[in-house]
Amino acid sequence: MDIHNDHRYAINLNVRGIQPSATLRINETSNQLRAEGRDIIKLGLGQSPFPVPERVVEALRNHAHEKDYLPVKGLKPLREAISRYINRREQMRSTWEDVLIGPGSKELLFMLQLAYYGDLLIPRPSWVSYAPQARIIGRSVHWLPTHGENNWQLTAEELDIVCRDDPSRPRILILNYPSNPTGCTYTEDQLLELAHVARKYRIILLSDEIYGEVHFEGRHKSIARYYPEGTIVSTGLSKWAGAGGWRLGTFIFPPELRPLQDAMAIIASETYTATSAPIQHAAIAAFDGGPDLDEYLKQSRRVLKVVGEYLHKRLTAMGAVVQKPEGAFYLFPDFSGFREALAGRDIKTSQALCQALLEDTGVAILPASDFGFVPDHLGARLAFVDFDGAVALDLAGGQYADRALDDSFVEEACPRLVTAMDKMAHWLEDL
Repeated sequence: MDIHNDHRYAINLNVRGIQPSATLRINETSNQLRAEGRDIIKLGLGQSPFPVPERVVEALRNHAHEKDYLPVKGLKPLREAISRYINRREQMRSTWEDVLIGPGSKELLFMLQLAYYGDLLIPRPSWVSYAPQARIIGRSVHWLPTHGENNWQLTAEELDIVCRDDPSRPRILILNYPSNPTGCTYTEDQLLELAHVARKYRIILLSDEIYGEVHFEGRHKSIARYYPEGTIVSTGLSKWAGAGGWRLGTFIFPPELRPLQDAMAIIASETYTATSAPIQHAAIAAFDGGPDLDEYLKQSRRVLKVVGEYLHKRLTAMGAVVQKPEGAFYLFPDFSGFREALAGRDIKTSQALCQALLEDTGVAILPASDFGFVPDHLGARLAFVDFDGAVALDLAGGQYADRALDDSFVEEACPRLVTAMDKMAHWLEDL
């Protein structure tokens, strides 16, 4: 008997068959192809293209010597800074005790599902890790339907239909906006209607607002304003401060959910102990904000908006159906109009579409099947991040400070994205 095969069967059944995270997988594949000499345009992993703001980097330098284990729930001055930040941005009344710090919001989400014994409700399409986390833990996942004509937004009616058959069942609803993978967001009226249904069924609402600060118009509003007693707000440093690899996330709880926060802290104490001390000290500078960070965000939003609009225009001209993004750095084009031509090349799934595109053009994007869709939905997620964010910010705040960003800006600041659109257009034409 082969002892290695024997051990394979002892692996947790919930983990067997799950692939590594799709976004991390496409990033590693892209890097491997680059190492082999291929010119790969990386539109797979949604990593912010912008540098960490200099004052925040300086704060990390100044605290590199911090080596003590910090409290499980996080450094008190950082929890205070995050409370001030959310109160300032959302007119909330949180205190530092409502804040929990973790090594990335991804880890906190995993602990939430471990600590709370409820079903997970996820609008489709959804970020790639919500459902696999639930499966690893052994929770039921209910996909909530959305529609492209409605910008892939969950409606209050759809939520009500799912909940009314068993109104007392414990549930967690994840609402992520601006959305990964669509770049779309919710209106105030939509949030109010969803809040009403969530309150009716006492749903715990995890509002994943990691892209809130990169709403293109700077007008993000949290659903916690309308359902404060049942909403946990999730954010971090990765998407608006360019610090994905720093691994710092935060949940802001209502006082009513303190027992859940405490339960998550118990899990944290027995797993990762505490989040990195130097990173926590440095993060205070990010959440305290200031004129320099306001300028950084202003220029980041300007750049992302013009790039998103440029790619939306190009994809639409190619014949894809795609919603115009309102925040974040994603587009979610549907290539169903090419179904017949793709089938002629034996391409019948979104996975096969993305694989062929990568092999033929070097453009790496992710299939819709990684975001909750059936394999033959011919959609994909495109992360418009393969450009030098430092160069783009300098150009936007310098030469373009007093004039609108336009296609010429995109061509100058983001040439690889222009090339990606050219390659995709030619590839689709040649099918």
